[in-house]
Amino acid sequence: MTPARPDARTLIDTFLDPGTWSSWDTPPADPAPPGSDYARELAATRARTGYDESVISGEGLLDGRRVAVVACEFSFLAGSIGVAAAERLTAAIEWATAERLPLLAAPASGGTRMQEGAMAFVQMVKITAAVAAHRAAGLPYVVYLRHPTTGGVFASWGSLGHVTAAEPGALIGFLGPRVFESLHGYPFPEGVQVSENLFAHGLVDAVVSAEDARQVAVRALAVLCAPRRGLEPGPEPGGPIPPIQAWDAIGRSRRDDRPGVRALLKLGAHEVTPLNGTGVGENDPGLILALARFGRAPAIVLGQDRRRQRIDAPLGPAGLRVARRGMRLASELGLPLVTVIDTAGAALSKAAEEGGLAAEIARSVADLVMLDAPTVCLLLGEGAGGAALALLAADRVLCAQHGWLSPLSPEGASALLYRSVDFAPEIAAAQGVISTDLRRDGLVDRIIPESPDAAYEPEAFCRRVSRVLEYEIAGLLAQAPEDRLAARLARYRALGLGFTGGNG
Repeated sequence: MTPARPDARTLIDTFLDPGTWSSWDTPPADPAPPGSDYARELAATRARTGYDESVISGEGLLDGRRVAVVACEFSFLAGSIGVAAAERLTAAIEWATAERLPLLAAPASGGTRMQEGAMAFVQMVKITAAVAAHRAAGLPYVVYLRHPTTGGVFASWGSLGHVTAAEPGALIGFLGPRVFESLHGYPFPEGVQVSENLFAHGLVDAVVSAEDARQVAVRALAVLCAPRRGLEPGPEPGGPIPPIQAWDAIGRSRRDDRPGVRALLKLGAHEVTPLNGTGVGENDPGLILALARFGRAPAIVLGQDRRRQRIDAPLGPAGLRVARRGMRLASELGLPLVTVIDTAGAALSKAAEEGGLAAEIARSVADLVMLDAPTVCLLLGEGAGGAALALLAADRVLCAQHGWLSPLSPEGASALLYRSVDFAPEIAAAQGVISTDLRRDGLVDRIIPESPDAAYEPEAFCRRVSRVLEYEIAGLLAQAPEDRLAARLARYRALGLGFTGGNG
């Protein structure tokens, strides 16, 4: 049996703190000529449903935070959007922008209202413009796609969320399956236009019930709306770094039990909201994208998951496109960006080459070095090749004690130079790839101690990393954006001046 799905008012009651909802709606102007079939249909629908239009709007508190809400009601002419509904939506979005409120949207619609034709159809442009202006103001937009969401609604304000969740089992797609079958004479393939399939293809960030969607929104807004000013960095982190042997550090970085980005988010961060995929039909299990807080400091986190790269596939072009989604979010919302490097190297395959791997590395480097948000890079473990370079160019670069950075793995460099991997230890020592060498050469700003190895103290190590990230983010947020970007560009422009070679 299909579970009952909440109507718009029930959904809002589920989402918001009890008793805090306040409607913004005024009686809609009817576009239907008096006495017409459409006018009679509207009157009958209003009497039957208790709604005066297919959308409602207003505000309330979400975990004590003031938010704006727009929601469709499918029982009202299939949630279709005509001129009156579009005006209500647009006015609500504009008011949310003026009031600088986060906006929660819950579409459930068959799309354009056919009774109003072309004029209703182009209303999607008006709504989209209002959403775009809201986002351009640096305000969060969170979407919960409900059953069903199709047509112009899905192709406009339903697909523009910073964070997008979907109702389990919901029909979500561009062309409604009934229309497709009528036009083509055969049914649309099953399982395509369903929320779980959209998640598998990186088009939505979560598939959750209304109750769980509330918690997703609470956690997301705890990061997206977190204060950026007045963060006290506290005392400067520090700790002695003992002498490090290159081959020993590389071996330790590859341990299966060494904490990676998932452990860092679990043990060192809070208010974590995983995001999923590029939003345009791709994902990569080797690249984690999440919202999180390190202490009081909010961040968008881009992290290479070394274990998933080994189990599923090396990091490919789709992973870098996921990373660039995170960069865009950081830029649009003014949130600090934390990149976590932990990779044995990018994919070497026909699919990666044809998918534009080199171009995606280049675009990632360009986007990151020019980003107008604070950036911190963490070399957590392995840092081999272009996959590492793509996430490196930050305001501040941190390195775990046994982290390293190299144009190729030591084995690859040995094979290139000597046609044998046997010289990998000597190559690693000669190239200056470990944390102390990187700090000496100005590639790394701070080394995070391991006592004596992160694998032996995962929780303490992750908390130590979190404390350093909080300190660095707070310091960057205190700088003027133009000064921060100028310093970043000057840093990378000066790299290598006076360099006389590696350790060999």
